[in-house]
Amino acid sequence: MAAEKLRDLSQPIDVSLLDATVAAFYGTGSKEERTAADHILRDLQNNPDMWLQVVHILSNTQNLNTKFFALQVLEGVIKYRWNALPVEQRDGMKNYISEVIVKLSSDEISFRRERLYVNKLNIILVQILKHEWPARWRSFIPDLVAAAKTSETICENCMAILKLLSEEVFDFSRGEMTQQKIKELKQSLNSEFQLIHELCLYVLSASQRAELIRATLATLHAFLSWIPLGYIFESSLLETLLKFFPVPAYRNLTLQCLTEVAALSFGDFYNMQFSNNNWYKSLDSMLIRDVFLLPARNILPPTTNFMEAYANGTTEEQAFIQNLALFFTSFYKSHIRVLESSQENINVLLMGLEYLINISYVDDTEVFKVCLDYWNSLVLELFEAHHNLDNPAATANMMGLQMPMLPGMVDGLGSQLMQRRQLYAGPMSKLRLLMICRMAKPEEVLIVEDENGNIVRETMKDNDVLVQYKIMRETLIYLAHLDHEDTEKQMLKKLSKQLNGEDWTWNNLNTLCWAIGSISGSMVEEQENRFLVMVIRDLLNLCEITKGKDNKAVIASNIMYVVGQYPRFLRAHWKFLKTVVNKLFEFMHETHPGVQDMACDTFLKIVQKCKRKFVIVQVGENEPFVSELLTTLPATIADLEPHQIHSFYESVGHMIQAESDPHKRDEYLQRLMELPNQKWAEIIGHARQSVDFLKDPDVIRAVLNILQTNTSVASSLGTYFLPQISLIFLDMLNVYRMYSELISTSIAQGGPYASRTSIVKLLRSVKRETLKLIETFLDKAEDQPHIGKQFVPPMMDPVLGDYARNLPDARESEVLSLFATIINKYKGAMIEDVPRIFEAVFQCTLEMITKNFEDYPEHRLKFFSLLRAIATHCFPALIHLSSEQLKLVMDSIIWAFRHTERNIAETGLNLLLEMLKNFQASEFCNQFYRTYFVTIEQEIFAVLTDTFHKPGFKLHVLVLQHLFCLVESGALTEPLWDVATVPYAYPNNGMFVREYTIKLLSTSFPNMTAAEVTQFVNGLFESRADLSSFKNHIRDFLVQSKEFSAQDNKDLYAEEAAAQRERERQRMLSIPGLVAPNEIQDEMVDS
Repeated sequence: MAAEKLRDLSQPIDVSLLDATVAAFYGTGSKEERTAADHILRDLQNNPDMWLQVVHILSNTQNLNTKFFALQVLEGVIKYRWNALPVEQRDGMKNYISEVIVKLSSDEISFRRERLYVNKLNIILVQILKHEWPARWRSFIPDLVAAAKTSETICENCMAILKLLSEEVFDFSRGEMTQQKIKELKQSLNSEFQLIHELCLYVLSASQRAELIRATLATLHAFLSWIPLGYIFESSLLETLLKFFPVPAYRNLTLQCLTEVAALSFGDFYNMQFSNNNWYKSLDSMLIRDVFLLPARNILPPTTNFMEAYANGTTEEQAFIQNLALFFTSFYKSHIRVLESSQENINVLLMGLEYLINISYVDDTEVFKVCLDYWNSLVLELFEAHHNLDNPAATANMMGLQMPMLPGMVDGLGSQLMQRRQLYAGPMSKLRLLMICRMAKPEEVLIVEDENGNIVRETMKDNDVLVQYKIMRETLIYLAHLDHEDTEKQMLKKLSKQLNGEDWTWNNLNTLCWAIGSISGSMVEEQENRFLVMVIRDLLNLCEITKGKDNKAVIASNIMYVVGQYPRFLRAHWKFLKTVVNKLFEFMHETHPGVQDMACDTFLKIVQKCKRKFVIVQVGENEPFVSELLTTLPATIADLEPHQIHSFYESVGHMIQAESDPHKRDEYLQRLMELPNQKWAEIIGHARQSVDFLKDPDVIRAVLNILQTNTSVASSLGTYFLPQISLIFLDMLNVYRMYSELISTSIAQGGPYASRTSIVKLLRSVKRETLKLIETFLDKAEDQPHIGKQFVPPMMDPVLGDYARNLPDARESEVLSLFATIINKYKGAMIEDVPRIFEAVFQCTLEMITKNFEDYPEHRLKFFSLLRAIATHCFPALIHLSSEQLKLVMDSIIWAFRHTERNIAETGLNLLLEMLKNFQASEFCNQFYRTYFVTIEQEIFAVLTDTFHKPGFKLHVLVLQHLFCLVESGALTEPLWDVATVPYAYPNNGMFVREYTIKLLSTSFPNMTAAEVTQFVNGLFESRADLSSFKNHIRDFLVQSKEFSAQDNKDLYAEEAAAQRERERQRMLSIPGLVAPNEIQDEMVDS
């Protein structure tokens, strides 16, 4: 093939041949030609000398795709090898790119024609700038500004370059450049901004060209958030922007710029400059008068119906409404205090809030998100000031009062707060109505309206809606705390409109009920009781008077959601609780999609929080509710699907668990399990006469269903499930053994495909469910050694022995998780059994999972979880392994953390940390580390720097910190290097590790200089004692080594994000209602 000639880079490349190859790749040739072209282009891209041909290619081709290919090659060099190139090559490339950009953008025709190409060249230039500027290209900004003044098209492109530069430095720099480099670039941009500022103002005052003005406004928008404030407020910039605002073509861009200005907090800066505060005040009032309401009033008066305006508007008009929302919210976030300071400003403030509430009704998710985000922060601020009244210093701080607290001021503060609440009472009331009308759907609601207007069961959770629900719920709770009366009044008023039909629609009822459910826990008990009695009564009436299956399903769904949210109310009102539960039993016969599921879910939720109520004899009753329920159980569950029956059984298990009298408890359990036990006894009876009976698929399904029912009850009953499991345990193991033999025979006879046949899948389901039942019971049972002694020994052969004997395809991964649970539960008591467990599962599982990274995913994770349980609780058993076996363990751990499957890699790293700590504290410390230290370090650095294992960053850092601290601690008394092969004796292990690490990283990253690597390794030793600086040091290295640029690096900061989430949860727990009563993991006092 002619294109093969392209591989020879010793002479200038044949550009027409390259054009043909690129064209073949982009689909003009046959499939074979495309594949061949792909191989050649990849090889060229990977050839380190290819970049030297870039100028030749760009100068001689007219094909845009070829140009892009050449620029891709160049981009790789700039990113990974730029600093290693000779100065003349760097300067040559820099000058060439600059010249091409100037040439193409100097006249209108070529600039428009080659727009895509110029944009790509701009990106390349900014990538070069990140290395060269400011140190090696001091004149860049002056050169750029000078070029911009020579022609309007060059000026337009210069604006695009400046915008890119600002975004690279200020928006996308985290994880892309080292902290030091970011700082340096920011300082340079700041110090040279004078020239850019003058250029922008000059263009806006002198140019008539629409494209140039738009490009300049877009560049200003990128710069406004960070430039020194004097450039904005001590120049004509704002007046210039306001001049452009009324022009439709520039309206959106100008508003975006004004939004950036509105978001700035400029108080402190000017307070230092001017000792009196008047300048700042006048600045704000100028913003308020000229900037704040002008945009809206001139174009959209406050009376506008924004829902209609948005629905019927052009794309530009819709963008304007969204930008208007951003402008108002940004301004309020920074300057709402100034707006509260005088009567004139207060009128403006209230009008702005009116605008924002109207915009919040617009039916667009993005617009609503912008508004909701602000409402949440405003309501939180008002609530916290009100909530902290007991803590005057905190309140003063919140109100922006920077002064010491004097006696007698608290009352003054209280009245100030009351005035402030008064000021916002009107808008907050309108906001409550908005939240009620637009409430998002909570997770528990399973019944939704599809696009055809039918009521159906939800098939997939929408995460965006759940996030929105969480924020709306939080906002509504703060609003409820600010005025419980108004919240209650608005909700009951809307509910009465549902009843009298004035406002009846599915959506209105849904959002109202979701809102009612979401404020659970925020009212005091007495008010909550009064409110809910009315709500539940009205909803039950609505259910009676409304006709139509779909309507009834919607109302049923809402009743279930609301009652499920208020366990405190149900515990206090037995009559209501009984009515509600009987209503749920009624819904369990309703075959409309989703209703039965929701009834079973709600029943479980209510029982978990009110279980004591069902086992005591209530006033006016002859027996506890649970007894009555068990009598009618067959009729109640008659119309339910198997998975719903299991959920029902789990709920009743919770009730029985609340019974304190052991005799009654056992009697209830026996009555509950009567149906499944009867069926079980029947099946086992038949099997004793003829084993073949168990092979019938319907019988296998029945066995599976019985086991699943048992597992459900075991999960809620825990230790008290003992009498039931004892009854079926041995028969169950016999069935397990028999089904296992059947599976093995089928696979042995039918080959690998046999494992996919429906009968084998069914048999395996029974085996898995058996293991799951035992695991659930042992896990939930209290830590009583006699239970372990009773159940573990009989399982050794039927379960462990069976695992070892089986073919790989017939081994159940649940065996591994069962024994991990047993070891985690009975800890050191299992030490004697570890060798047996090891013998049965270790070698044979490793053979299954080390062939590749894909097969047997379940076995992988569970195998390492089992190993971790052994390492944590039975470590002495590991020490007694032979060195070959220990090597297998260590190899398997290394193999685990190399895995790209996150759970497996994390389990492997946690296991490694356990092993390292345990061996350090043991007598075999020197021996272990001499064998494995270097290997572990090398392997951890490999996964740390390969970009496939970012989620493991926190654990990689912990392992490295452990190794470096250990080697400097003196705990290792023997050399880590091999004395026989290393002639040079190091003074200590620290020196050896230092030198070894430098050598390791230098060979792995040839693009880094020896000095950079040495500096990094020395830094590791210096920062080893302080985890956060150790971690930052490694983050910087990852960026510097260029392994982690241009990718999403949030995993490197995951730990900080987790700490922030925990702080947020603690804050939420301190405010009534913010954590829903159902989510609080307490044993709710319901006696």
